[in-house]
Amino acid sequence: MKRWYAFLGALLFGMLFVAPAVAQTAAREGWYPKLVDAGFVKKYSVVPPPDGAMIIDSRPTARKYDPGHIPTAVNIPDTQFEKMTDLLPKDKAATLIFYCDGVECMLSHKSAFKAEKLGYSNVQVYAEGYPDWIAKGNLGAVSVAYIKKLIDEKAPMTLVDSRPRERKYDKGHIPGAINIPDTQFEKMSDKLPADKAAPLFFYCDGLNCKLSGNSAEKAVKLGHTKVMVVPEGWPAWEKAYGAAPSAAAPAIEAGKESGTITVASLEKILKEAPDSVALIDVRDPAEFAGGTFKGAINMPINSLEKSIDKLPADKPIVFFCGSAGRGGEAHDMTKLLRPELKTYFPNANIKWSKDGSYTMTEIK
Repeated sequence: MKRWYAFLGALLFGMLFVAPAVAQTAAREGWYPKLVDAGFVKKYSVVPPPDGAMIIDSRPTARKYDPGHIPTAVNIPDTQFEKMTDLLPKDKAATLIFYCDGVECMLSHKSAFKAEKLGYSNVQVYAEGYPDWIAKGNLGAVSVAYIKKLIDEKAPMTLVDSRPRERKYDKGHIPGAINIPDTQFEKMSDKLPADKAAPLFFYCDGLNCKLSGNSAEKAVKLGHTKVMVVPEGWPAWEKAYGAAPSAAAPAIEAGKESGTITVASLEKILKEAPDSVALIDVRDPAEFAGGTFKGAINMPINSLEKSIDKLPADKPIVFFCGSAGRGGEAHDMTKLLRPELKTYFPNANIKWSKDGSYTMTEIK
């Protein structure tokens, strides 16, 4: 009898800890019978994707998959299933997880039945689908086609390349992307938009690269609320739209006063190649919070001397304030303490708005 109770106890224990992998939503008429939940799917939505498994998004490509899907999911729209079966694993014992747009969506169930007819023996459906995935706080993903659409439409967004600068980013990146290497994220997070609700997209070197996912998670922890990844990243962009190596940075045009950069030259750099210079705002933190150039770092003039060793040596530095005084002082101080650095400041009156817009007028 004791053995019988021990067996029952072990069985109940096992059931308690296996059950969470199964969807809690009651099956409906017409549904595929083998259901799983977000926790089960999350084990397979990892980089690099595990061998012997595939997550499949059964929704339409442009309207649904491109603007938001589970990371690493392959898109096989149910309406195109028969034409796209070559994307399925050759191993019929592979784990296949189908999903679509929630419990009212039948696309994933239809595709699952079709896969079973093809001989696949380990098929599941995540019936709650993408809406549930996002509602549970998981990262969403977008395609490179969607990023191209946003770029073409000049939609407001910040696209972040999480790869090393010299080895990767400088050799080619998606147009308009800023570079925040994941290993430098904490030091360079001030390059992210001040508005925590602004759209943020992270990418790196494809489905075997974890850098973008790591950085995206860090951004979420900082309070950013619209964070997504581009899992296929640079390799997919390069394949689809061709290589786009970094454009040569506009030449710096010196102003009349020693150490100055002309307003026209600075504005051209801000527009075409903001990452080609280090933008250092030497105003007080409260002024900096009120608006500054996108990507600028705050190093108040009163503490600059203590931070002088932190200034980058791999690119020109542009110090600035609101009226050239502190910017000029920062330039003079750096020339004295680190003369090897290339430093400039605009001899201009500058006013910013919190949204990042500004007016800049040369002081004559």
